[in-house]
Amino acid sequence: MRKKNFFAGPSVLPVEVLEEIRDQIVDYEGQGLSMIEASHRGGMFEDMYDECLLKFRKLLGVPDDYDVYFLGGGATLQFTMIPMNFLLPGTVADYAKTGSWSNKAASDASKIGKVNAFFDDKEGGYTTLPDPKSIKPSENSSYLYLCSNETIGGIEWQEFPDTGSVPLIADMSSDILSRPVDVAKFAMIYGGVQKNLGPAGATFIIMRHDMLERRNENLTAYMDYALHAKNKGLYNTPPVFSIWGVKLVLDWVEKNGGAEGMLKRAEEKSALIYSVIDSSSFFRSPVDKRYRSRMNIVFRLPTEELEKKFVAESTALGMLGLKGHRSVGGLRASLYNALPYEDVVALRDFMVEFERKNG
Repeated sequence: MRKKNFFAGPSVLPVEVLEEIRDQIVDYEGQGLSMIEASHRGGMFEDMYDECLLKFRKLLGVPDDYDVYFLGGGATLQFTMIPMNFLLPGTVADYAKTGSWSNKAASDASKIGKVNAFFDDKEGGYTTLPDPKSIKPSENSSYLYLCSNETIGGIEWQEFPDTGSVPLIADMSSDILSRPVDVAKFAMIYGGVQKNLGPAGATFIIMRHDMLERRNENLTAYMDYALHAKNKGLYNTPPVFSIWGVKLVLDWVEKNGGAEGMLKRAEEKSALIYSVIDSSSFFRSPVDKRYRSRMNIVFRLPTEELEKKFVAESTALGMLGLKGHRSVGGLRASLYNALPYEDVVALRDFMVEFERKNG
């Protein structure tokens, strides 16, 4: 019996995708070799890759004047590549510090150029977000940066600011394709694939063409977005296995209603857990209700001892990954696209029963 996977990442994949990988891993579509041992220069890999890029564009509604490709190095590499390319001398980069991942991105950028934290909820414990309509970029801003969903804090932007002529850049690692997004509002969207899109190892890049005209041209090869755009991410050997997994997950997303279908799943699953929290004095969520994440639900119990007991008992029942991040403690349930609805029902029922016995 498969475990119920609530890990924040690497995270649950559709069983259908895992089964297809299993069936094709030795001999891909009868071609006599595995996808993961094929050359990335032409042939069956590039055919699969081109289909993956086209499907990604279609599912997200990416306009024609954007490049789409994959890189290695994880989303963390982008914390450095973005300011190296776009935080030019005499300018400032605006960052929303809304939790662990945006804070790390801002910290790395500050070592390259001047950073303005136009929002920082440190005193509030990173439990809320600014009103998007109130956000105004600095006069000499190179770009405005945010993390659309903080996996550790369980907080998610429901709407995005209008930054005018200042490029808007977003890390969407943990909520990409969990809802429709107007890509045209952004100059760049990027993220690690290991939460909603596939196996760990690849990072997707979606970038408007005109951003390349703004970049620092004096960079080493791998750090230069223009070089990657020219080669559709294939300047060097790509993370082949991860990209193949993404292609299969995108097929699954398409079969299950696309971004709109994923939003419906996310709303239904998250409502099951939030309804328990909101109807209880035993469970509590520290997050501002206006900005609760549908992907990562963080919650607390009256004592840490009860939280440890909750994790132990849920693990014994085959529910994995419910311990909160080590930096904040508590509990966290990650409800990514591929997590079955039935698994969330099981968690809800366990929470109700745990409160009955311990509340």
